[in-house]
Amino acid sequence: MTHAPEEIASGAAGGGRLIYRHGLLTRLTHWAWAVALFFLLLSGLQIFNAHPTLYIGKQSGFAFDNSVLRMDAIYGPDGQPQGRTTVFGHSFDTSGVFGMSGPADSPAYRGFPAWATVPSYQDLATGRVVHFFFAWVLAFTLFVWLVSAIAARRLRRDLLPTGQDLRHLPRDIGDHARLRFRHDGRYNVLQKISYGGVLFVLFPLVILTGLAMSPTMNAAWPFLLDLFGGRQTARTLHFACMLALVLFFVVHIVMVLLAGPVNELRSIITGRYRTRDTAPPAEIAAKEARS
Repeated sequence: MTHAPEEIASGAAGGGRLIYRHGLLTRLTHWAWAVALFFLLLSGLQIFNAHPTLYIGKQSGFAFDNSVLRMDAIYGPDGQPQGRTTVFGHSFDTSGVFGMSGPADSPAYRGFPAWATVPSYQDLATGRVVHFFFAWVLAFTLFVWLVSAIAARRLRRDLLPTGQDLRHLPRDIGDHARLRFRHDGRYNVLQKISYGGVLFVLFPLVILTGLAMSPTMNAAWPFLLDLFGGRQTARTLHFACMLALVLFFVVHIVMVLLAGPVNELRSIITGRYRTRDTAPPAEIAAKEARS
């Protein structure tokens, strides 16, 4: 996790202070998660393509239809095949992307297109090997980060919103809507809520729902099936967590670009961040307390 911002050197007049924002472990875990999630996403879509339908509810097989998402191909009114995606009973023509993709003269009938999966060709076994490997990378990195954060007592300081943070929540939402960002090296309340949600809700949920789909874990921890309402519901929740993580990633990248990509990237690569406030940290804290 982050260290408390530590001043390193003063910049030019009006240039702000250079602070040490991210420790080495924070930077290593950040990039480890980025790589792991990239391969988990693409290999997960490969696994999804083996049966591109999601269900809600317990069932012993696929004898009845309680699907909430389905990607397949049908013959259209003109007698030509077309990709179809059905969400909660509403169908959409998604030819070229979902259900049917590739060249018109030799289309591939698969849920997600080849460019979105690892490997690009249909290979469930390889997809599972890649997925399980990076799932362990994700889980191990989360464990190392959590132990370190607890040992250094950084959870409360860096991620738990204070009463003052929550009082400033409407103001921070307004500032973000107007693209006005604070550059003092500390997390604002929206960052604390979003990062905390990913680390303490989405990551554990995606790991547990993944385990709930494993027959071995079903035998060892049968309560997981009851907790998530069956293996097929766990699969659907796993997919929903993936969508939430993709949404978080998109918003995260947009915020980095809007807040200043050079400064933000430097902070997560070298740990050093240039603030826009030349006041000493004590004065900044006092000003925040009065606002």
